[in-house]
Amino acid sequence: MPTNILMPALSPTMEKGNLAKWLKKEGDTIKSGDIIAEIETDKATMEVEAVDEGILAKIVVPEGTADVAVNEVIGVIAGEGEDAKSVAAPAAGGAPKAEAPKAEPAKAEAAPAAAPAPAKAPEAPAAAAAPAKADGNRPFASPLARRLAKEAGLDLAAIQGSGPHGRIVEKDVEAAKKGGGAKAAPAAVPAGAPGAPKPAAAPLAAGPSDEQIKKLFEPGSYEEIPHDGMRKTIARRLTEAKQTIPHFYVTLDCELDALLKLRAELNAAAPEKDGKPAYKLSVNDMVIKALALALRAVPDANVSWTDGAMLKHKHADVGVAVSIPGGLITPIVRDACHKTLSQISNEMKDYATRAKARKLKPEEYQGGTTAVSNLGMFGVKDFAAVINPPHATILAVGAGEPRVVVKNGQPAVATVMSVTLSTDHRAVDGALGAELLQAFKGYIEKPMAMLV
Repeated sequence: MPTNILMPALSPTMEKGNLAKWLKKEGDTIKSGDIIAEIETDKATMEVEAVDEGILAKIVVPEGTADVAVNEVIGVIAGEGEDAKSVAAPAAGGAPKAEAPKAEPAKAEAAPAAAPAPAKAPEAPAAAAAPAKADGNRPFASPLARRLAKEAGLDLAAIQGSGPHGRIVEKDVEAAKKGGGAKAAPAAVPAGAPGAPKPAAAPLAAGPSDEQIKKLFEPGSYEEIPHDGMRKTIARRLTEAKQTIPHFYVTLDCELDALLKLRAELNAAAPEKDGKPAYKLSVNDMVIKALALALRAVPDANVSWTDGAMLKHKHADVGVAVSIPGGLITPIVRDACHKTLSQISNEMKDYATRAKARKLKPEEYQGGTTAVSNLGMFGVKDFAAVINPPHATILAVGAGEPRVVVKNGQPAVATVMSVTLSTDHRAVDGALGAELLQAFKGYIEKPMAMLV
């Protein structure tokens, strides 16, 4: 029986992707594990790995096609003994048997096209109380897991996923079949009846249409550049963040002279590796470490808001906004409070290099407990950043500059940096945000504490 190749869901929030390139052509023999195509999402270019064997009978979606919906049939594999030439492309909706492609980061030579995003993160032990949902009612599962559950008469909603972000994968269904831990799929509940799912909230009011905006400008006075996947994702997530998160802002000034002196001493003492210093610390590296230590000192601020509970994190995972062509991405320095400054520095250099080439893995930029956005290198004195869910805080860092300050009742000159902490007021109120910022200031102004 022919096997459909489906557009894979590379993250819980992915709805569409671009089919950038086919690496196999019709008639080619495919073995399990072969890389068959490249998919572009909002942040990364990923490779799709085959899990079934046979002949690539039909390419349903040609390379270069944008906005291909998740689970849409993109190709068909003819099985053993089947005539590949006689296999017809399936109609919309697909055939009963479906291959669940696995995604891996694209190789360096793979051309990253317009937009990039999530791939397959390493499987981790199940931790959540219920399976993750791809939308309001549908469990987040691979196409193969869905097929196996359907064949076994199992309810996916009762199966705990062990894949990235709680995704239900093949081994979870097999475990449920052996252990009898999953119930049969329930009958549909009529709308309005007890237990029926609640209707989705009404969409937010739309702004002016594209045509209304264009009419405000003289024809021919502008160039129309279509949005790529990354820009669309940034716009959607920031709009959601500002509409759903009650932002609260706390600003204070930090003196940098002691930190700059320590940084210079540490860089001067860096051992050589392959003929160059093993590390070169930046002020931003020290900011990352100071924020992580501050979160450890004020654990009530190291949280994420959910409607049902507060998630209090055991590690301080600090995201760092990195500007890349067409947008930005926020790689995560995991457990930053326990890493040395040199580790943080070298990790960030690697992240920045791979981010610009759109080669970061999803687990390297998804999640985190807070973030740093630094515009000091552009001479920006201070600003307020937008929180990136699931974070409850983000620190906006301005430039260090000489300012007149009062010390012991006398004017003096010091290098001062203004920082603004944006907090999700549902999770971190004003007093708690101020306490976190005071702890951060303590590490910045007494930086030796970051070394012990």
